[in-house]
Amino acid sequence: MDSNLNKRIMVALDVKGREEALVLANVLQGSGCWLKVGMELYAYTGPAMIRELRALGFPIFLDLKLHDIPTTVERAMRGFVQAGVDMINVHCSGGYEMMARAAAAVHDEGEMLEVVPKVIGVTVLTSMSEHQFREELGVERKLEDHVVMLAKLAERAGLDGVVASAQEAKEIRRNTASEFLIVTPGIRPAWSEADDQMRVLTPHEALAAGSSYLVVGRPITRAKDPRQALERLWLR
Repeated sequence: MDSNLNKRIMVALDVKGREEALVLANVLQGSGCWLKVGMELYAYTGPAMIRELRALGFPIFLDLKLHDIPTTVERAMRGFVQAGVDMINVHCSGGYEMMARAAAAVHDEGEMLEVVPKVIGVTVLTSMSEHQFREELGVERKLEDHVVMLAKLAERAGLDGVVASAQEAKEIRRNTASEFLIVTPGIRPAWSEADDQMRVLTPHEALAAGSSYLVVGRPITRAKDPRQALERLWLR
């Protein structure tokens, strides 16, 4: 398997304890993939988990989806940079000022540490369908149009990219700079179940659509052999 492909995979460690996370990390060590630390694992382990996973050689995406007043987000971002993350996200719906101050804080703090993490913005959760978006949230524009609008706002605010479904990736790619990152959750290989994700594509489909990184959780972490499942991702 081409290790360069694995470098575009972020394995979601959606587990609730240090021991379980380290078991998965040790199995995946050396594969080239990223690890994603989300709200569940962070709630149980805090920043110490980030340092342990970094020590094993993994780049870390801290997926906490910050959404608060600009000052609070700015201060929190400085702390997360000190914890050693390589990528972190905020909600685009927090607005331009929140995103701009988050990006500036990460850049300033990172420069002092000589490592500047990437900051990306969450557009619309991939667990949300078009129907839910319109009927439950009452947003009149099409979901894809809303995602593209948020991506353009994030780029203007100085973010490095966005989190978005691969189904919107083509339009985001058309409307942003070539280096703008698109991190895509809801990736499901042909041999797996969709689970609670609505807007899903296979890894090959997502890359073809313009995604930069692919977030994969249960197809790998709940497999009998997670390392083998990572390698099988690319089977058509």
